[in-house]
Amino acid sequence: MANTEQGNQTSFTEFILLGFGSIPKLQTLPFLLLLGIYIVTMAGNILIIALVVADQHLHTPMYFFLGNLSCLETCYSSTILPRVLASLLTGDKTISIGGCITQCYFVGFFAATESYLLAAMSYDRYLAICKPLNYAALMNGSFCLQLAAGSWVSGLLASSIVTGMLLQLTFCGPNEIDHFFCEVTQIINHCCSDIYQLQLVLTIMSALFTLPPFALTVMSYVCIISTILRIPSTTGRQKAFSTCSSHLIVVTIFYGTLIIVYLLPKNNTLRDLNKVFSVCYTILTPLANPFIYSLRNTEVKEAQRKCFSECVDFRGLQNCYCSFCKTKQ
Repeated sequence: MANTEQGNQTSFTEFILLGFGSIPKLQTLPFLLLLGIYIVTMAGNILIIALVVADQHLHTPMYFFLGNLSCLETCYSSTILPRVLASLLTGDKTISIGGCITQCYFVGFFAATESYLLAAMSYDRYLAICKPLNYAALMNGSFCLQLAAGSWVSGLLASSIVTGMLLQLTFCGPNEIDHFFCEVTQIINHCCSDIYQLQLVLTIMSALFTLPPFALTVMSYVCIISTILRIPSTTGRQKAFSTCSSHLIVVTIFYGTLIIVYLLPKNNTLRDLNKVFSVCYTILTPLANPFIYSLRNTEVKEAQRKCFSECVDFRGLQNCYCSFCKTKQ
């Protein structure tokens, strides 16, 4: 690695991601654990996307947003975990500055998009439970597309602004990052130039992409819970709450950890726990989504059953056809 001296500081072309530790004997367990998490995350989310696309009964606003969320979680996991797995397997913890900023860009893009997607989903549940008679008219196909597109475009725009400012900076000093991926608050600690404007923009963007959607989600669920408590039958209350309880769990994990990492003051305790909280919104949320959000849903289970039975029937027809051909020959 070529280094040039600038006073008491040293510029560099690569970062070293320290990850989860440097003891060789302890690398096997994290590798196997994260590999299992990555495989399950990809399989679960891709299954949801396939079911939402293939089953006509899942062509509703709720599952449209679920399909978007699963697509996002698939990309999100693929941005972080393959690089971590390669590092654990080979022991190579270096990453170029360009590669680091690219990873930082996509992490920011998907995190910001997910924040607004979750808010859109909570609004969808609010209309379904609190305004059921107007639900079909309000949550029409065009409005769903606008909400989803707005979430993706907003995330893209926010991440592009922050990344554009990062690209104008120079890096120096120790090139070690005590994290398992290139996280923007860690990268800016290695900048030689003034980072006041970048920190200000980052704080504003973090606030815009966590507090408004979080507030919208909280207000939606206050109305939802208030409506559910007025339902006279116990069965009706349970059914209504079951449609949004999973979403509430995902929202709590995601927004809670994002607010802790990006908005709360960085005292020594929170700085030490930053890596742990980052695991929650980058690894655990994509893993949890297929399980607590969709695959335990009755309609999704029915779509799985139909898909499986159709595959079995198709194979059965193939076998019968092959047997018929052999008999004719």
